[in-house]
Amino acid sequence: QVQLVESGGGLVQAGGSLRLSCAASGGTFRGTFSNAAMGWFRQAPGKEREFVAAMSRRGASTYADSVKGRFTISRDNAKNTVYLQMNSLKPEDTAVYSCAARPSSVGYYTHSEDYDYWGQGTQVTISS
Repeated sequence: QVQLVESGGGLVQAGGSLRLSCAASGGTFRGTFSNAAMGWFRQAPGKEREFVAAMSRRGASTYADSVKGRFTISRDNAKNTVYLQMNSLKPEDTAVYSCAARPSSVGYYTHSEDYDYWGQGTQVTISS
């Protein structure tokens, strides 16, 4: 059974930083995490889920315009983990952040429907 478990969320002041982690385990990811495309999405109250960042299995990455230059996605294939370093946080970054995985993929993907597995999400709250 595939599991994605996020951690690292919390409450920080505007201008601060957080690093989110997403650990993958089980099923399709046994020994094959390095072949998966990974992504981060977020959903604020009353809003639709939106794309944040994505990384291909080879390490190519792309970002939403709203986070470009402030957020960095990375991965550690030895640990089956993907990270989202978030700097210069703003109140509008407040949301539940979820990671997503698409096994055995070549590129990166920016649409939620392209992903097969999702974590439960972690709350990020930025105070002004």
